Amino acid sequence: MKIYIDGQYFDEQNAKISVFDHGLLYGDGIFEGIRAYNGRVFRLKEHIDRLFYSAKAILLTIPISHAEMMKAVVDTCRENGLRDGYIRLLVTRGVGTLGLNPNKCKRPSVIVIADKIQLYPKEYYERGLDIITVPTTRNLHNAVNPAIKSLNYLNNILAKIEANNGGCEEAIMLNNEGYVAECTGDNIFLVKGNQLQTPPLSAGALYGITRNTVMDLAREAGLQVMEPNLTRYDVFNADEVFLTGTGAEVVPVVKVDGRVIGTGKPGPATRDLVKRYHELVQSTGEPIFAEKSGRK
Repeated sequence: MKIYIDGQYFDEQNAKISVFDHGLLYGDGIFEGIRAYNGRVFRLKEHIDRLFYSAKAILLTIPISHAEMMKAVVDTCRENGLRDGYIRLLVTRGVGTLGLNPNKCKRPSVIVIADKIQLYPKEYYERGLDIITVPTTRNLHNAVNPAIKSLNYLNNILAKIEANNGGCEEAIMLNNEGYVAECTGDNIFLVKGNQLQTPPLSAGALYGITRNTVMDLAREAGLQVMEPNLTRYDVFNADEVFLTGTGAEVVPVVKVDGRVIGTGKPGPATRDLVKRYHELVQSTGEPIFAEKSGRK
């Protein structure tokens, strides 16, 4: 595997950062998780847009342009011959001192890793997930704003530990007001009649790329898409529940906190959106390899 670090490629065993990089010392940096399907990088522009929004929010100056960042991602996929997989894009504050002061970091670092994707086991997509609600709450907007995809992911990691300790792969995180925010690594959706409901960004939900894509697909399918504040009661009494994320794609949920959701099986709306999503990702995206013109 070839890993991109600041304009150069390194073998996996030689891809290193300084122990004084503030991304390592303090989690001072940002990231994006991106997917490649069938030789194309899905929603690349949207991911890079979000990366730059996160950077602006933490006063981190990305050392290359938006176009150069897109090219770095595509080139790294090509360098690794990746047609289907996962790209982890990181921007750290860079090398500094042992103090907190970010002004001591002279230049941020850009890292691109393109590798195989690790999905949930196939049976979870077929029979659905059992999930729980965990005590750890979503970050406050006036702390590390949940819209920022920062390298300091400890809040979600603690919630993931609680999920695992409860025998689950995923878990619902509430915000400080008790409303549903999102899961530890995925956005959450409810189907109720002809409505598709998902927590608003103001509740702490991440501005998810997959979230937005699924909302568009749902509208095309004739569902009424809404973003109300949701409680656990709403989740328990939904007809269907599913999660979305770059890695997870669209995965059904059949039980929450011991309550069976709907029929206890992946519902028709979820199955339809899974189908629509898979069809879309196979034909959309930034080409990694030169496309054939079809002419002789």
